[in-house]
Amino acid sequence: MDVFEAISGRLSYRWKYKEIDVPREDLVKIMQAGLEAPSGCNKQTTSLICVDDKELLKELVGMIDPPICQTAPAIICVLTQRICAYRDKCFAVQDYSAAIENMLLAIKALGYESCWYEGHITDDDNIGGKLAKRLGVPDDYDLVCVLPVGVPAGDLRRAKRKPFDERAWFNGFMNK
Repeated sequence: MDVFEAISGRLSYRWKYKEIDVPREDLVKIMQAGLEAPSGCNKQTTSLICVDDKELLKELVGMIDPPICQTAPAIICVLTQRICAYRDKCFAVQDYSAAIENMLLAIKALGYESCWYEGHITDDDNIGGKLAKRLGVPDDYDLVCVLPVGVPAGDLRRAKRKPFDERAWFNGFMNK
């Protein structure tokens, strides 16, 4: 699958996964794709923890309420460090966003599906903090996202996209 096929075929998959393990070598490829993402001033603020141990996975998924990722054979937890990079600016959000998108495209290219779960993890109930504590993450890191990885068991449902010319223009806003 080329990069444009991965981009156009990627969607947010929120349903059940087949009971098929994701090979470690595929998980490594996905994580490596995330770590290859650009980062502000090369601070490399994004780190990753992949969980594919069934008992630990069950425990972690059980900590997430309302439930997500219940049948995923693996999850990738995205960590960030809030490090000032340039003129007291922190680019952690941009850094981990680029890493997540790279991983989502790699997941698709390898024949799996996923969904970017961030708001659910960083909400006021601090699910990310609870997951991080269980995983032994140091206090100077934040767990900001969970990506389930697996073979979809259900139909792929694509959300309707607005037409190109309603969201993209040349040489000025709404120019044709």
